[in-house]
Amino acid sequence: MALNSRNKSDTDQHGMSLIQHLAELRMRLIRSILAVALGAAGVLAFYDPVLRFLTKPYRDLCERRPEFKCDGSLFALGPLDGLSARMKVAGYGGLILALPVLLWQIWRFIVPALNKKERRYTIPFIASSLVLFGLGCSLAYWTLSKALQFLISWSGTEVNQAFQITKYLSLVTLMVLAFGIGFLSPLLIVFLQLVGVLTPRTLLKQWRYAIVIIFFVAAVITPSGDPITLMALGIPLTVLYFVAILVGFLVIRRRGDNSNATKK
Repeated sequence: MALNSRNKSDTDQHGMSLIQHLAELRMRLIRSILAVALGAAGVLAFYDPVLRFLTKPYRDLCERRPEFKCDGSLFALGPLDGLSARMKVAGYGGLILALPVLLWQIWRFIVPALNKKERRYTIPFIASSLVLFGLGCSLAYWTLSKALQFLISWSGTEVNQAFQITKYLSLVTLMVLAFGIGFLSPLLIVFLQLVGVLTPRTLLKQWRYAIVIIFFVAAVITPSGDPITLMALGIPLTVLYFVAILVGFLVIRRRGDNSNATKK
């Protein structure tokens, strides 16, 4: 009896044991790592065009504001700086390129825990994730020039600008990832509403606290720490917070209407 009870506890409602879950997780991780590695290899093959793209906001700023005393060049201050910069761009670039595969693997891992109706959200979840992440990355790239202008202006008029390549690329890549990941937060809010952890009414009641948390998190995750970047991330996330509440409300209401119609 005890043995049978333990075997039943190790097997979920879909017939997957704990060992099978671990094997599934291992397979998903391997596929995700391979996808990132392939993406990184692709970025390495086109490293020079990617580097020109990442440094364009800085070069344009130097051309537009000659009083900043910069020419848009980056400097390697050590023999390992060049290699470190290349590996950093490849790693973050591979992560971004592999995002569709990563999201698909995550979703496929959690699908067995969802019911048949919840599985219908697979395509909308993946598509909206890619769109929101892309919007966040694009906004970060657009904001970069303005953030650099603010930061350089605080250096003083007698200071020549000479950026180290590894530090500049760290700023750019972390900023892009911060915006991209931040823009995925509405999906989490919608998901928590769908599974019943949160309700639209509760989220609306706590909107003041939510805005404070949003701007606090935005201040923490943005690497530059300047007010322009903070506002550029905090304001869209605030708007997306209310959009997520609206989406959750509409989906829950539709689900309720469908259940009532089924009962009738």
